[in-house]
Amino acid sequence: MKAILDLLRGIVIGIANIIPGVSGGTMAVSMGIYDKLIGAVSNLFKDFKRNLLFLLPLLIGMGVGIVGFGKLLEYLLEYHVLATCLTFVGLILGGVPVLWVHLKGSVSKKPGGRLGASEVACFALLLAVGVGLPLLQGSEGAVKAMSLSVGSIVILFLLGVIASATMVIPGVSGSMVLMVLGYYSTILAQVTGLLDSLLARDWAALGHCVGLLAPFGVGVVLGIFLIAKLIEWLFKKFPSQTYAAIIGLIVASPFGILYSSGALESFSTIGLIVGLVLGAAGGWVTWLMGEKEPA
Repeated sequence: MKAILDLLRGIVIGIANIIPGVSGGTMAVSMGIYDKLIGAVSNLFKDFKRNLLFLLPLLIGMGVGIVGFGKLLEYLLEYHVLATCLTFVGLILGGVPVLWVHLKGSVSKKPGGRLGASEVACFALLLAVGVGLPLLQGSEGAVKAMSLSVGSIVILFLLGVIASATMVIPGVSGSMVLMVLGYYSTILAQVTGLLDSLLARDWAALGHCVGLLAPFGVGVVLGIFLIAKLIEWLFKKFPSQTYAAIIGLIVASPFGILYSSGALESFSTIGLIVGLVLGAAGGWVTWLMGEKEPA
């Protein structure tokens, strides 16, 4: 049962990582598994079997979410963008109560047991970062044609490192960072092209997509390990400030999602109603997932 639940969590995280403005790290926090996820990645070889058994269903789910739902998300973000984005806003905000409990628990261990200036400053600073980053977003150009050259491989590897680091940090959208850098459409085209070529049994196109995605994937894995070590250290040394900063990023997430996707420009009453209903349902599901996950 737990493996199935982790598989579903992985699917949600995977889907979140390919939507501009939505953070996979935020979804992990909201579903109550962020601390365990960072610990398992950072200490993978210390207890390899146990950590691998925890990570495997999440990784499979993320792969299913990224590849399997890429086409569906392209359709939803084109024709039902407001409802889709409000659903993810609900999924994210549903984890705030559980995260608040963790913050209060870490604060209670401090002398005085109350929120201090450092927590407030961390919250405000990361709230500003979460709101400011989408504003830096430039226009996403056409899909860049990339060949299997040394230059392309190096670029894709570096993009993987950058994107994965931001995917792991709650409230910062890896896909939005790729959009700022101008490579979001290019990477998404390779992901959807992988599925298209596989279904069409076009092995030449499949090999091309795999060849381009492989260095990106290696960069993603390396970036996740590097940032996981840093975040684990922050949780150990500054737990209350780290939780306050994460809450600041999460509170800023709805703005990033709606602004980056252009959802407000596609406003419709039906879309708003459907989005609010689905968002409320998503928030409830996330809250349940967070509650079921032991601290």
